[in-house]
Amino acid sequence: MSLEKVLSISGKPGLYKLKTQTRGGFLAESLLDGKTINVSGRHNVSLLSEIAIYTLTEEVPLRKVFEKISEKEGGKETMSHKASKEELEEFFFGIMPDYDEDRVYASDIKKVVQWYNMLIKEGITDFSETKEENGDDELEAKAAKSGKVVSPKSAAPKTANPKASSTKKGGSTKNAASRKT
Repeated sequence: MSLEKVLSISGKPGLYKLKTQTRGGFLAESLLDGKTINVSGRHNVSLLSEIAIYTLTEEVPLRKVFEKISEKEGGKETMSHKASKEELEEFFFGIMPDYDEDRVYASDIKKVVQWYNMLIKEGITDFSETKEENGDDELEAKAAKSGKVVSPKSAAPKTANPKASSTKKGGSTKNAASRKT
């Protein structure tokens, strides 16, 4: 399983694995206890693949931070997230020496360490980039080989013209673009 299927849900402890989509949201399975919960649109949900850590020069994707921790720890679990603030910051400085200390708080470091350990316990050790993250580059490479020109705009679905929508007024349907105000 890749990080594209792992979620953090605000207000809920731990991490969750995306299972399936439902009418009003989706089902997610807890990596802590294996229970399945229904997640609606009211929940604040973040995919781990979309989270980044601030550095002094750029934003580093969380998967790269996990890769660095894994290299340092030899693919095994790291220190406890319950360690002191100073120990956590010292550890993180060893992993990311240029992280932005003004925007990355001790609580953020604590979450990263906790999430890393949770993923390792679940056997999720491959933090490399997946085809989905690298999809645009592959699409462009295939297009270049075939001689076709592909742009993200041409691949996007067309949306309806909002001025051409019809509305009900006084029992009849009129074109909103031709209606006089």
